[in-house]
Amino acid sequence: MEYESNYEIASTADFIHTNNFTRVALQFPDELLKDSVRVVSALRAKLRSLRKPGADLNDDVPEVSLFVMADTAYGSCCVDEVGASHVDADCVVHYGHTCLSPTTTLPAFFVFGKAPISVLDCVNNLSHYALENRRRVLVLFGLDYAHSIQHIKEEFVQACGVGSKPEVQYANVMCSVMNPSKDRKLSNELPGPAGSLTDDTSFGTTSSVTYSIGGLVWKLPEGRKMEDYLLFWIGSNNSAFANIVLTYNGCEIVRYDASECSMVTDLSQQRRILKRRYYLMEKAKDANIVGILVGTLGVAGYLNMIHQMKELITGAGKKVYTLVMGRPNPAKLANFPECDVFIYVSCAQTALLDSKEYLAPVITPFEAMIAFNRGCEWTGAYVMEFRDLISSSPVDIRIQSEEARFSFIQGGYVEDFHLQVNGTEEDKEGALALANATEKALQLRDNPSSVVKGRAKSGAEFLATRSYQGLDIHYETSFPEPYFIGRSGRAAGYKDEKNGEEKL
Repeated sequence: MEYESNYEIASTADFIHTNNFTRVALQFPDELLKDSVRVVSALRAKLRSLRKPGADLNDDVPEVSLFVMADTAYGSCCVDEVGASHVDADCVVHYGHTCLSPTTTLPAFFVFGKAPISVLDCVNNLSHYALENRRRVLVLFGLDYAHSIQHIKEEFVQACGVGSKPEVQYANVMCSVMNPSKDRKLSNELPGPAGSLTDDTSFGTTSSVTYSIGGLVWKLPEGRKMEDYLLFWIGSNNSAFANIVLTYNGCEIVRYDASECSMVTDLSQQRRILKRRYYLMEKAKDANIVGILVGTLGVAGYLNMIHQMKELITGAGKKVYTLVMGRPNPAKLANFPECDVFIYVSCAQTALLDSKEYLAPVITPFEAMIAFNRGCEWTGAYVMEFRDLISSSPVDIRIQSEEARFSFIQGGYVEDFHLQVNGTEEDKEGALALANATEKALQLRDNPSSVVKGRAKSGAEFLATRSYQGLDIHYETSFPEPYFIGRSGRAAGYKDEKNGEEKL
């Protein structure tokens, strides 16, 4: 019973049966794949029990086909709609950690799991933390601890007693069932960390501001802001928590580690990430060739974000290439050494890549908008969700100045060659300036030694200087070459080899 409760067998079967789905894709992360066989067996048994009494497989009601998906091409926290389409699935049941990013075409049912937690110890730490600081507290949590939040609320009320109770507010899970058409409307109503004004009866007649991040949603009364609250996170130090720390970097945050039953108040390591991201933004400003990494094919709006990034980069006078690959790693990106920087378009919880081992920095769309928009300054606010950056109007590219800009990485003023070419075409002396720019480009082309990383204008130009350009086969004749018969047998001893057994 505990196993079926943890994987929500009954509610999953009811979701499939109620919607008359016949082909269901079950998406498991690597750490839960070991339980997939038991989950499939339990689901099949439960689905058979939901069939009408007396119905058999020969009736009009077909039996549900279950397909196990593993080793997703992109982040396992997102719904793998591409993998599900390979089996022509009607829906996806997603197990384990998730970012609850809206899907594009398929409905999805989420099973978060139920991580163990000591409710009494968590309540003791929460009450001590709230009474000690005498400030409003907002409780956020990992989705695998959502099952215990109601119990924590009840125990906290009893622990505080009849006296003055600290003001503690709890976030809610956005949803457990996702429908693409409904979520497009929902995403307009809940734009994320920026919030939107809505009516909320829980605060009487006072309107409230709605916030959402990582599948959690909560409302604050109008006039209050996130900095007025102390954030109490229940969960592990994972990508979801890093998303909270970066997005609400102006708030005081503590973390309750449920696995260790301890409080973690020192978040200097997480906050140091902001300094690293600022350094990468400054480094991206000096980039000449930019690669857009497609990190998702299922999150709604990813194509709009890619098009918006292309407009932004070309408007800044830089060359852009779009690369579609699975989970990025240093070896994969090393195949594109001509790219000075990569922009990773993915969900908020996989967008941050520790690019210290990469040849070129990997930044987020938000960081790209700051880096490639001349004169744009970072105020400290940080946006992880790329859907919050999508604009329905054309990208507002600020007028690029022909003046040299100061590079903090190079330690001096630098001139952007592409901007000089684009900006001087409408000058009165534009013809002379364009001639000078063309002469400079021809000098670079005729001198292969000068075309190095950071100075090449295109990937093709960089490829021409490589010593290895792939397996280019040049045939002297058009006739087909004869084929050769390979070895036969086992690697331990092919048929044309003498092994030790024959000697014996």
